[in-house]
Amino acid sequence: MDYFSILVVDDEVDFLETLVKRLQKRNIDTVGVTSGEEALAALEKRRFDVIILDIKMPGGMDGIETLREIKRHQPLAEVILLTGHGSMETSIEGMKLGAFDYLLKPIKLEDLMAKLGEAFEKKNFHDQKIRKAQIKELMRFPGRVFQQEKEK
Repeated sequence: MDYFSILVVDDEVDFLETLVKRLQKRNIDTVGVTSGEEALAALEKRRFDVIILDIKMPGGMDGIETLREIKRHQPLAEVILLTGHGSMETSIEGMKLGAFDYLLKPIKLEDLMAKLGEAFEKKNFHDQKIRKAQIKELMRFPGRVFQQEKEK
């Protein structure tokens, strides 16, 4: 896998810390937070390629509400939902809102690593399509870049 960054959002502190450490041991840039509010604050500071998000979280924002906000702030970030409650309806709702996929807790690290690889590939594909479109646009209107610079 190429270099990429992950945000893990889970209110179970022991699970969160263990998962973050296990991903970091694999040289994956990983940040962990314990709530939807903390996740949004982290997204304000930097971009993440993949977000691992627990669906069931107590407090102000549950996983589905957090997913909506993530997709509003970073629509190209891929989100893998985690659920320990086997709530298929909630997982399906999350998929309709743009989640990449979901895993049931307890998760197997090999399964998560496979999902992370797939999610990163999808994000990378979309990033490349956007870059190609931007280059194509620049080539169609090469003077536009310099006009915008003059306007500033």
